[in-house]
Amino acid sequence: MRGASFFYLSLKYFSKMKKILTTLIGFLPIMALAQTSPALQKKLEQQAAAMEPRVIEWRRYFHQNPELSNQEFKTGAFIAEFLKGLGLEVKYPVAKTGVVALLNTGKPGPVVALRADMDALPVTERNSLPFVSKVKATYGGQETGVMHACGHDSHMSMLMAVAEILSKNKAELRGAVKFIFQPAEEGVSPSEAPAGAELMVKEGVLENPKVEAIFGLHIQSLLPSGTLNYKAGALMAAVDGVDIKIKGKGAHGATPWDSVDPVVVASQVVTGLQTIVSRQTELTRDAAVITIGSFHAGIRRNIIPEEAMLQGTIRTFGPDMQKKVHEKIMLTATKIAESSGATATVDLQIMYPATINDDALTTKMAPSLAKAAGSQNVNVITPVTMAEDFSFFQQKVPGFFFFLGAYPKEMNLEKQPTHHTADFMIDEKSFITGVKALILVTTDYMFLKK
Repeated sequence: MRGASFFYLSLKYFSKMKKILTTLIGFLPIMALAQTSPALQKKLEQQAAAMEPRVIEWRRYFHQNPELSNQEFKTGAFIAEFLKGLGLEVKYPVAKTGVVALLNTGKPGPVVALRADMDALPVTERNSLPFVSKVKATYGGQETGVMHACGHDSHMSMLMAVAEILSKNKAELRGAVKFIFQPAEEGVSPSEAPAGAELMVKEGVLENPKVEAIFGLHIQSLLPSGTLNYKAGALMAAVDGVDIKIKGKGAHGATPWDSVDPVVVASQVVTGLQTIVSRQTELTRDAAVITIGSFHAGIRRNIIPEEAMLQGTIRTFGPDMQKKVHEKIMLTATKIAESSGATATVDLQIMYPATINDDALTTKMAPSLAKAAGSQNVNVITPVTMAEDFSFFQQKVPGFFFFLGAYPKEMNLEKQPTHHTADFMIDEKSFITGVKALILVTTDYMFLKK
C-alpha cells in the first residue's frame, strides 16, 4: 500500500459507522444475495480454523525472507510450487515475479479472482519478534534493511490457505477461481514502470478465462483484530508523483545578494503548495492531499547551490479534483520561482488511480463479511488517503476491496505501530477471519441468483 504512514482514518468514526452498518445490513436482502449453503459454509469455516497454524507458519517464513518490489524471486517460486501441489493450473512468472493459478471446477459459473500482494519495503525492522527480518538490500543506492512493514506477508499466507481450502471443495463449487499473487504493489522507479497490478492487467491476467469480479483485502494495524471494514465507492485515493526542480543562481553563503537562492525559493514553493488544499479547493466536495517528502539542495553549508529538488505525492479521489490540483501545482511552483528570478520545472507522474469499490458488488457482498466476522465486527468506514494498485484491476472488472483489522483489542491504540514503520506489527489471530472472508465472498458470489 502506497504511503509512508498508515491511516488513522477510522478512529473517531469507528463507533458511529458501526451503528450505520448494523442498520444497513438489516435492510439488505441477505437471503437473496448470499447463497453458500449452511452445510458448505460450516465445513469451509471449520477447515479455515484448522489451517490457522499453517497460515501463521507461512506468514513467519515470508516475514523472515522479505523481498523488494520486482525482486520477489524466492517468494514467487515458493508460492508457485505450493499451488502446483494443489493441482491448480499455474503460470509463473507473470509480470516479472508474480504467480497466477486457476481452479476450474468444470461446471458453469462465474470466474472470480482473488488477489494478494507480495513485496516488502526498504525498512529496517526494530521489534523483538522471534521471526524478525534480518535481510539487507540496496535501495536507491543505499544499504537498507528489508521488512514486510505493510502486511503483505499475511496477505500471501491467507490467500494460500484460501486456495487450498477451495481446492479441497472443488466438487461443491461452480465456475472458476483465479488466485493472483501480485508483485510490486509498493511501486517501482519510473524506469521500471509499468509494474505490479498495471503490468498484470496488460499481460492479461483478467482474461482466459475472463474474470467477472475480483476481491482483495488489506490487513490494518489500527483497527481492532478480527474486524472487517469497507466502503462502497471511493475507498482509497489516487496517488500521483510530483518532482519540482528549482533552478537559481549559486553564490558564496556570505553574499546571498549575489545569488538567486533556490533553497529559499523551494521553501516558498513548499509553503505555497499547502495553500492549494487549504485555500483553493472545495474540500467538502472532494478530498485532496499534497505532501512534499523529499527536499534536496547543496552539499556544503556556506555554498548557495544552483538547484534544489522537491519530490512529493498528490492524493485525490476524483478526476476533476486531480486535474485541478495538477494545474494549481504547476501554476504555484512556476510563478513563485518566477517572482524571485528563478525557474521551476514541474514533472507530474500519474501513478495509481483511486480504489473504487463497485457499488452493486459491494451491496451484494457486504452480507458475506457479516457471515465471516459477525455483523458486530463489520464496519462501514470513511475513505482513506492511502493508495492501492488494486485499482488497476477495478478499472477492468467490478472489484471489492476491504480491510482486516489486526491490532489486539487489549492494546492501547495510540501506541500501536503503524504501517511502513520499523515497529510495525499485527495480530496473527486475525488471519482466520481474513481467510473466511475471502472464502465466503468467493463462494457466495459463485452461487448468487442473477
